[in-house]
Amino acid sequence: MDSHTKASLVPPLEAVPVPRPTQQPATGHTTSTTERGAFCLAVCTCGWKGPARRSRDLARKDAVQHISG
Repeated sequence: MDSHTKASLVPPLEAVPVPRPTQQPATGHTTSTTERGAFCLAVCTCGWKGPARRSRDLARKDAVQHISG
């Protein structure tokens, strides 16, 4: 069996830089739909999330209402 080699030190978690959030597009809100199990919900780049729906069409309508209103 091979003998173990000396392990290299790993920097502490505090030393790892935190990822910066991406900037929101200057054009306004960008919506999309995402699936979670049997449900679909609309999400926006501003952080808004619509209610979970079983119908993808209703989730898309939630996104349109968010943008227009």
